[in-house]
Amino acid sequence: MPSVRQPILLQKKPDWFRVRREHGPNYLELRRLVLEEGLHTVCQEARCPNIYECWNQRTATFMILGDRCTRACRFCNVRWGRSGTVDWEEPRRVAEAVERLGLDFAVITSVNRDDLPDGGAAVFAATIREIRSRIPSCGIEVLIPDFLGNWDALRTVVEARPEVIAHNIETVPRLFRVIQPWDEYDRSLELFRRVQAMNDTIALKSGLIVGMGETWDELLAVMRDLREVGVEILTIGQYLPPTPRHFPLHRYYTLEEFEELRRIGEEELGYVYVESGPLVRSSYHAKEQYERYRARRLAARQG
Repeated sequence: MPSVRQPILLQKKPDWFRVRREHGPNYLELRRLVLEEGLHTVCQEARCPNIYECWNQRTATFMILGDRCTRACRFCNVRWGRSGTVDWEEPRRVAEAVERLGLDFAVITSVNRDDLPDGGAAVFAATIREIRSRIPSCGIEVLIPDFLGNWDALRTVVEARPEVIAHNIETVPRLFRVIQPWDEYDRSLELFRRVQAMNDTIALKSGLIVGMGETWDELLAVMRDLREVGVEILTIGQYLPPTPRHFPLHRYYTLEEFEELRRIGEEELGYVYVESGPLVRSSYHAKEQYERYRARRLAARQG
């Protein structure tokens, strides 16, 4: 009788997926602060494997506009549903947390809020302004949704002048309708074109997760498309289904494959920074990515 192949998710993970769970003083302080201020972080909601490393380094990605997303993407662990009313005190609380943590670079993201006319763009802008008013030197990255193509909403965020605007394309066009049916590949590319046209001093960043059935050629095609619309920072990480109910894992990428994607991105396609590895997530090493981008811009002006 032939053996039954065990689902990939239940097989032993490669050795490089081991995560050290260190509940150090910084981790504990940040967790307490998040609870006290009634804040949400994507680190917790999305079950990020890097939470211990990042929080121990006093780095967190704050998630605004509630903890319920109006889109139910099949790879994501954030809860689905209506978030209710907008909490206009949230920008102040996030800024206070950034100040108390002594951050010099803050990352802000959100759930999708398709129930709001502007998709939550005004709250993004208010959060940026609150942080700026308290810590003028703090760098800010915002990881935004596509606002359903509402480019006036996008302009609201751009005019608040964050250092980095990130928007994750996540996967290849062929898999969009299966994995994130409410998103549109061309709309995401247009978002980057619009930001670049509105303010070309803002760094553009995107992210891919791999292992969901895409081909190598499809991946490279997406990387080329993103460069053509001005994206200069790219993150590439391994897909890990949060639960067996989520979209199934197709395969694990090897360390050599991640390194080759990094090499192609930086050496052949011209990305300023490609963060590529099994545990890489969108906001991982965000400050370091922006510093390299800024150094490259400065060198270009001086040259």
